[in-house]
Amino acid sequence: MSELENKKRIASETRETRETKITASIDLDGTGEYQIKTGDPMFNHLVEQLSRHSLININLIAEGDNITDEHHLIEDVSIMLGRLLKTALGDSKGIYRMGFALIPLDEVLARVAVDLSGRGYSVVKTDLEGVMIGTFNGELVEHFLARFAIESGMNLNAQVLEGSDPHHKAEALFKGLARSLRTAIKIDPAISDVIPSTKGSL
Repeated sequence: MSELENKKRIASETRETRETKITASIDLDGTGEYQIKTGDPMFNHLVEQLSRHSLININLIAEGDNITDEHHLIEDVSIMLGRLLKTALGDSKGIYRMGFALIPLDEVLARVAVDLSGRGYSVVKTDLEGVMIGTFNGELVEHFLARFAIESGMNLNAQVLEGSDPHHKAEALFKGLARSLRTAIKIDPAISDVIPSTKGSL
């Protein structure tokens, strides 16, 4: 067994501030199993989609102050999950690095592309400004994705191309992120001991 095959790509952390208390762990070589408890059913559902379709095991227990809306909770969860992804990737040897998904969900079509380049940047167009999805503020979808990209060192382009239902838009974007990550984090057997960059580092 090679050093790479023996390496566990996992990370965990507990973070507590005056605004939130979060405990989370991820396993990049999982089967998409999850335990998600955030206090918001819609947010639970979105993170569950991220886990199931990326095959990243995610355990997440989060509590927020819910002042005005769940901005603090969603932001801090995205920060933590982004940092855990970056930690679990380590030196990123052997990964495909880039991934792309085109996701249909009833009338909605969403496009998501990622590059685990080490440089956090995002272009996100959700068409969810000023929209509520149950008790969940749709604008927080964009905020989650943008913050996740920054903290993980990911270049992310995510866009709803067409459709009208807010729930479908949010879910399609999270599924798109998941499927893109599923490809990007996978180990390419042709370069399993090589960092996927002409610079020699990410």
